[in-house]
Amino acid sequence: MINARGVRPRIGVIGGSGLYDLDMLDDVESIELDTPYGSPSGSITIGTLRGTRLAFLPRHGLGHRLSPSEVPARANIYALCELGVRRVFAISAVGGLAERYAPGTLVVPDQIVDRTKGLRPATFFGGGVVAHVSMADPFCQRQREHLIAAAKSAGHTDVIDGATYCCIEGPQFSTRAESHLYRSWGLDIIGMTAVPEAALAREAQLCYAGLALVTDYDCWHENEETVTADMVAQTMRRNVRAAREVLEEAVATLDPSGDCECRHALTGAVLTDPTLIAPDRPDSPGPPSC
Repeated sequence: MINARGVRPRIGVIGGSGLYDLDMLDDVESIELDTPYGSPSGSITIGTLRGTRLAFLPRHGLGHRLSPSEVPARANIYALCELGVRRVFAISAVGGLAERYAPGTLVVPDQIVDRTKGLRPATFFGGGVVAHVSMADPFCQRQREHLIAAAKSAGHTDVIDGATYCCIEGPQFSTRAESHLYRSWGLDIIGMTAVPEAALAREAQLCYAGLALVTDYDCWHENEETVTADMVAQTMRRNVRAAREVLEEAVATLDPSGDCECRHALTGAVLTDPTLIAPDRPDSPGPPSC
C-alpha cells in the first residue's frame, strides 16, 4: 500500500507504554487500516523524520486502552507490512532483574524467554499450513547493532548491548517468588510485550529490534520499592526523551533497503505439501507479503 504522499514508509516504530506518539515527525498523516486479522491497535501515523518516511503505531492504542494480552499483534505486524515497512523498531518498558539494569537504563535485548500463557495468537500459520521459523536469535542482529550505535551517537553511551527479556502474560506484575525465580535463571529484564511480536515479525520476514527502557526493579530488590503502574508511568515519562533521541538517530541513519537473513526467514520453513494448501483460507490467511 502506498500512502497519500505516494511514498512507502520502509521503517516502522511500535511505541510501548508511555510512547504514544512521535512529536518530531513532519508531513504527518494518519491512516486507518483493516487486516485479515482485524484492526491494529490504532491508527498508524506516517511522517518524515530527518528525510526518512516512517510509520508509527502505539502498541497499546491511544490512551493505553489495550492490555498486553489484548494487543492485536498479528494485525499490527500485518498492517505495517501492508504499508511497505521492512524494518521495525519496538519500544517497551521493562523491569530490571539485576543491579546493572537500573531504572533509566536503555537496553537492546538479544534474547527472549516466553513465560506467557498461550492466550495470544502467536503465528500467521495454522489452518492446514505448518511452518517452523527459526527463533534462535529473535532480534535482527544487524538492526540491533545499528540501534546500539545510534544510541551511542545520540549521547547514550551507557546503553546495554544484549539482555534476555523475560516476557510474562500480565497484566499483573510478578510475585516476589517469580521475580527471584527469573533471577535464578539468569534472566535480565522483564516485560509483557515482546511475545508474540518478535515471532510474528520473523514470520513476516521483517527485521525487528527492540529498545527496552528500564523503569523499575520488579519486586526482588530489598532496598528498592516494589514495582507499581504509577512507578512505571513516571519513569517512562522521564525515559521517553531518551527513546526519541535514539529513534531519531537510528531512523535517520538506517538504510532500509539492505538485504538480511531475516528477509529469508520462511525459506524452507513451510513443511506442508504445497498442493494441499488451499488458496483461500479465511480463518488463517497466512503472513503478509512484506
